[in-house]
Amino acid sequence: MTEERTGAPLARSTLDRAAHRRTDQRWLAEAWRCARVLVVDTSAGGRALVTSAEQQPALVLCDAAVADGQDHAGRLFLGIESDGTPVFAVDAPLPTVPESRAVTLREVGHLLSARDFELFTTAVSLANWHLRHAYSASTGLPARVHEGGWSRMDDGGDQMWPRTDPAMIVLVHDAVAGPDGRCLLGNNAAWRDSVQFRRFSCLAGYVEPGESAEAAVVREVAEEVGLLLDDVEYVGSQPWPYPSSLMLGFLARADSAQPLQLDPNEIARARWFTRREITGLLAGGVVDAGDGLCVQLPTPASIAYSLILRWLTGTGR
Repeated sequence: MTEERTGAPLARSTLDRAAHRRTDQRWLAEAWRCARVLVVDTSAGGRALVTSAEQQPALVLCDAAVADGQDHAGRLFLGIESDGTPVFAVDAPLPTVPESRAVTLREVGHLLSARDFELFTTAVSLANWHLRHAYSASTGLPARVHEGGWSRMDDGGDQMWPRTDPAMIVLVHDAVAGPDGRCLLGNNAAWRDSVQFRRFSCLAGYVEPGESAEAAVVREVAEEVGLLLDDVEYVGSQPWPYPSSLMLGFLARADSAQPLQLDPNEIARARWFTRREITGLLAGGVVDAGDGLCVQLPTPASIAYSLILRWLTGTGR
């Protein structure tokens, strides 16, 4: 863990995004000449290069000359470093850099500094948005990168901006203290088991139009596992660029005596886990997931992992 990590992963901001520079084409052109550039490859799942260190990797940023001519989506202005250096991103094949490795945010997010979190997340989010919005939704005309990558515009002047989709994610628990207290985790019907593991995580879903985040928590839990909630507590948020979500994290209390009624289109399996079992899993132990497989918890880079830790240590309300 780095010294900058507190609270939910990817939740802090350290970069000066310098939004007033996005419309200054002359400044952007000059800034590119002395910029540090983060190359992300959306064709490879949003991978970027980090240093080869296993425990404290750092993003590898290139000189602009390395990225010239490689910008599939255009030059995406991310902001200005504390030393005044501009930072851009491009969506392109990763360059060859000695002593580096290609990774996704899921793999190393929990090991990166707050600065690298924000750069990686913002770059992948913007690149994903540009990849999916080559044409104007209003006119159908091709749209080009505009405002340093923070909008697109077609030849008729129709402009569109990146959107973030609000989604809730909740750890349901029984409010029982001690090692026998339990939380509910589910195995999504869309997830494929690995050779050895079956993944279980918090329940999640998108906030619908006209709905509050808290109402979405109550609705999604009822729809997915058939439980009624007694209490809902907001914990924190996390940007998640797969492809463009803002995860709103909650803890919620439910009576574990209620029968589980799974929506098979959403949840393949769900079960209650004790603190004793979760503690064992985090220590490298094994919990049976059925069919000869072992339970796998969410990646440490995710807010789901943070919610589990918050419940485990009793730091919630």
